[in-house]
Amino acid sequence: MNETTPAPAPYGTPDFPRLAVKGEAHLEVDPEIARIGITVNARGTDRRDALNDLTRRNATVIDLVKTYGEAVEKLETGSFSISPELTKHGRAERVRAYHGRVHVTAELADFTALGELTTRLADLELTRVDGPYWALRPDSPTHRQARQQAVREAVQRGREYAQALGTTLAALVELADIGAENAQPYGYGGPSAPSMRTVAYGGAGDMTEQAAPLDLEPERQHVYAQVNARFTMAPPQL
Repeated sequence: MNETTPAPAPYGTPDFPRLAVKGEAHLEVDPEIARIGITVNARGTDRRDALNDLTRRNATVIDLVKTYGEAVEKLETGSFSISPELTKHGRAERVRAYHGRVHVTAELADFTALGELTTRLADLELTRVDGPYWALRPDSPTHRQARQQAVREAVQRGREYAQALGTTLAALVELADIGAENAQPYGYGGPSAPSMRTVAYGGAGDMTEQAAPLDLEPERQHVYAQVNARFTMAPPQL
């Protein structure tokens, strides 16, 4: 009958002392994409006129964004609303005006085109631009690099503790991801996000003197990773 070596206890024993450490990584990199929010407004005393104006201005925005071709990676229409504004006085429910609004989101990877597009959008009538909001792509290799660096840091820290006791690591017992990365500390639309808000009332057709493109400086992205690691050590000679 063959004898087998007992498995080490999860809590550690004198024969299999356990060591728990934390590995961390912090990378600072350039953003990969930028998002801008575009809000198109319309207002009129007649509901149909307000709706027609909103439709026309929304089409102008969409057509303008699409002229940038592959520089725009994503274009999405979000919320749409048209609502009546009632008079403040009088018992009867009389409509004073109608307000229409459409929200569009554009995502770009070409930051040179971003500055020009943002300026041209802000030059349209009753159009508001929010952003840019800088970010990394969800599948960015930076996330993997941060996680791997955190694991290496945990192993190195464990070895240093073991060396201080005059021994070595024996085996890895557990590796736990405790939050990985935070690729957008100034997340899209978050309270800390830098925001550029512009409302332009000029005529959409008057483009003889276009505003100079904005010089946008991309915001560096901070990627964090943390892991908890538990090892067993060869028994030290204390």
